Amino acid sequence: MVAVMEPQEIDDEEHEQVLERVAAVDVAKASGMVCTRVPHQSRPGKRRTRVWPVDATTNAVLELADHLVAEGVEKVTLESTSHYWRIWFYLLESAGLDVQLVRAQDVKQAPGRPKSDKLDAVWLAKLTERGMLRPSFVPPAEIRRLRDYTRLRADLTCERTRHYSRLEKLLEDALIKVSAVASSLAAKSVRDMLEALIGGERDPKILASLARGRMRAKHDRLVQALAGRFDDHHGELARLLLDQIDTLSAQIGRLTTRTGELIAAIPPAQGIDADGTTGPAAGHGKNAPVLPAVDRLDEVTGIGRGGAQAIIAEIGLHMSVFPTAAHLVSWAKISPQTIQSGTRSRAGHTGKGNPYLRGLLGEAAAAAGKTDTFLGERYRRLVKRRGKLKALSRSPAPSWSSSGTCSMTPPPATTTSAPAITPAGWTRTARCATTSASSKPSATPSPSPRQPDHRHIHRPR
Repeated sequence: MVAVMEPQEIDDEEHEQVLERVAAVDVAKASGMVCTRVPHQSRPGKRRTRVWPVDATTNAVLELADHLVAEGVEKVTLESTSHYWRIWFYLLESAGLDVQLVRAQDVKQAPGRPKSDKLDAVWLAKLTERGMLRPSFVPPAEIRRLRDYTRLRADLTCERTRHYSRLEKLLEDALIKVSAVASSLAAKSVRDMLEALIGGERDPKILASLARGRMRAKHDRLVQALAGRFDDHHGELARLLLDQIDTLSAQIGRLTTRTGELIAAIPPAQGIDADGTTGPAAGHGKNAPVLPAVDRLDEVTGIGRGGAQAIIAEIGLHMSVFPTAAHLVSWAKISPQTIQSGTRSRAGHTGKGNPYLRGLLGEAAAAAGKTDTFLGERYRRLVKRRGKLKALSRSPAPSWSSSGTCSMTPPPATTTSAPAITPAGWTRTARCATTSASSKPSATPSPSPRQPDHRHIHRPR
């Protein structure tokens, strides 16, 4: 006998609802092609489609927003073309319209359709009214401001790393091999030696005597490494590079301070005291039921305070956008896509994802692999047979992702019972030293299998 399986009921998601009044904008740099589709007034059962160009200027977009509000438009769809979508999204959103951002890849995969801006706008509107588009994740305004600061900090940190690489190349040209002895050119001992070299000191013994702390035990190796041919032109170039590094360090410190101030000004990022109050100092008391979001993330193995700030800036504070931890892992593109057809099932590619978030998670994964926790032990077990990259992607990532509820918004506090605090799970791939992710032991999460693919949430390019 053939077994009869019961039909499976699949509910429509929120973005799949059918709408009556919609609008869409095919975005370009200097203008956008706008299309509205609303019920026809004189012909029942028919739709009225209007298409016209609008300049991508503040006044023109605000005028369009007033028109769409008057038309009773329920949802506006924008195509994520470069960064040109921002003026449309920000201004239409501020006018009270429901705006969604979609990937061009999801819109244009329809064969046999002629290509023009007008037809693209009409097609976008038709897909919108039928609920066939999956919206991208766009954080609220305060998180977007925070993201500008953390991303600039990451970019400046990468630029500082490039200057250190140029400095090392210059020292190699001068036959100075101090980088082979010291762990980093940013060490205070190395900086003192470089300043002495720039000042005209060439005696390697005197230079080696400037070592501090544990580097004093490497005196003989330093003498050999500092015996080179460092001349005046090397000194002039080294001075320029060090000045650039100092300027970047000062700017990075300023951005870090400003990032902390911005997070302190966001109420959902603060903790809750036993009496239910929130604020910059809330959540640190003896009986505080919920810590601030940065402190909760700081407890996760491999994540420091700088990394916690950047993670908040990339994914926001309200985790209702991601129904489960697996959705967040899939959105970050660190979970292989599951491709199933018939009786066969295979793993696909993870995708590119958010480069800033992936960089943070990769750095945290590398830091967690050096700890004496479950994540560290798992990494060291896998690295022997799978290599470093495979071990990083397969050890901390799934474990963090399933470690608990990804809720950053403090739940309502009561004086009788304190809500359980479960750190959210995170991973990152390598990006050049974006923030200082301090390695620390924490509560050990349990392992989990590969997460399923959930791709209903996308990001703008």
